[in-house]
Amino acid sequence: MKITVVGTGYVGLVSGTCLAEVGNDVLCLDVDPAKIKILEDGGIPIYEPGLQEMVTRNVAAGRLHFTTDVEKAVQHGTIQFIAVGTPPDEDGSADLQYVLAAARNIARTMTDYKVIVDKSTVPVGTADKVKAAVADELKKRGLEVPYSVVSNPEFLKEGAAVEDFMRPDRIVVGAEEEQAIHLMRALYAPFQRNHERLIITDVKSAELTKYAANAMLATRISFMNELANLAEVLGADIEMVRQGIGSDPRIGYHFLYPGCGYGGSCFPKDVKALIKTAADDANITLRVLTAVEEANDLQKHILSEKIKARFGADLKGKHFALWGLSFKPNTDDMRDAPSRELIKDLFAAGATVSAYDPVAMHETQRIFGDDSRLKYAESPMSALDEADALIIATEWKEFRSPDFEAIKAALKNPVIFDGRNLYDPKFVRNSGIEYFAIGR
Repeated sequence: MKITVVGTGYVGLVSGTCLAEVGNDVLCLDVDPAKIKILEDGGIPIYEPGLQEMVTRNVAAGRLHFTTDVEKAVQHGTIQFIAVGTPPDEDGSADLQYVLAAARNIARTMTDYKVIVDKSTVPVGTADKVKAAVADELKKRGLEVPYSVVSNPEFLKEGAAVEDFMRPDRIVVGAEEEQAIHLMRALYAPFQRNHERLIITDVKSAELTKYAANAMLATRISFMNELANLAEVLGADIEMVRQGIGSDPRIGYHFLYPGCGYGGSCFPKDVKALIKTAADDANITLRVLTAVEEANDLQKHILSEKIKARFGADLKGKHFALWGLSFKPNTDDMRDAPSRELIKDLFAAGATVSAYDPVAMHETQRIFGDDSRLKYAESPMSALDEADALIIATEWKEFRSPDFEAIKAALKNPVIFDGRNLYDPKFVRNSGIEYFAIGR
C-alpha cells in the first residue's frame, strides 16, 4: 500500500518506518527541512532503540522516503497519517493547529479518495474538526472528492516504540465508513497474524481510549507515590506493599513502581488535556485526575526535600552527582522530566550539579544552556568527583549494579538519594552508605 505520514517525530517516524518494514511504500513528510536533511543523510532526529537500523534498512530497500514537498506527499498515499505534535496550550488544552494545518494541506491538493488518519493524540471531537477543515478546503476549490477521517491512536512506549508497533497489544481504529475500515484492516493485517488485535470503534470512542489509557497509567503512578510517602512515615516498605498488591490479578504489577514523579511527552500533557476537555466540553470536573496531576507535581520535589532534610535548606557550596536525566530509560526525551525540577530546586538552594546520562546530556544542555552550575560527566563514576552525595533520577540499566565501595570512596559523604528505588536498602546501608529511597 502507498502511505503518507505527516510528521517525523516519535510517532510519525516509528509508524512510517514500521509500516515500510512489512512491505508498504511509505513517504514521510515534514515541514522542517532540518529534520528531513538529517533523515536523508542517514541519521534520525530522535533516539529510539532499534529505529536507526530499521530506517537504514528500509531506505536502502526503497520502501521509505522523506520529503518537504506537501503536494508530492498528498499525491503519494491513499492513506494519509497525521502524526504531528499536539503541544499543550497555555490553558492545558491540546493545541490542534498543526493537526488542522496538516488536514487543510491534504485537502488543498488531493484529487482522489483519501483515508485521513489521526495518529496524533487528540481530544474527543478532533476528527469532526479535521473533517470540517477538509470539507472547507474542498469547497474553496469547488470540488467534491471522497474522503474518510479515521482515529487510530498510538500506544507506543518511548524506549520500546519499535517493538510496540511491530507486536501491538491492540490496534484501535475509530471509523464509520466501510471502505476506510476495509483499508485499515488490510494495512494492519501483517501485525496481527497470531490473533486478532484490531478493535473497531466509533471515532469518538477511539479518541477517548487513548486519553483514558494514559490517564489510568498516570493514576497508578501517582497512587503508588502517595502510598510510598505514607509508608515511609509509617515505617512500612513500599516494595513489600507493591508485591503484596501486585500479586492480585485484578491489580497486576505494571506501573506500580513509586519514584520521583512521571514525565515525558504523554502523561503530563494528556492528563492536562483530558481535565481541560471535561471542563470545557462537558462542564465536568475530573476530581481523580486533578489529584493525580497535583500529586505528581509535588512528587517531582521529593528528592530535593530529602536532600535539604539531610544537608540543610541552604545548599551553598554543596555539589551533587546526578545519575539520569531523561524522564525514563532508553530515551533522550527531557519533556517534563523530574530531573529538570530537581536541578532547578538544587540551583535555587545554592548547589551545583555534575550529571551523567547515557543519551540525554545533549538535550539537557539545549534546555539549560551553558549554565556553569551544571556540568556533564563522561561516565557515572566520573560524575562523583568532589560530590557531597549521589542522586539517581532515572533507572537506566547501567546504574543497577554499581560498585558501592567505589561510590563510597569517591563521595565526600557516603550518601545516596535514590529516586527510582534501584537498590536493596539493607545491602547499601551495610556497605556503609546512607540510603534515602522512596517509601523504603
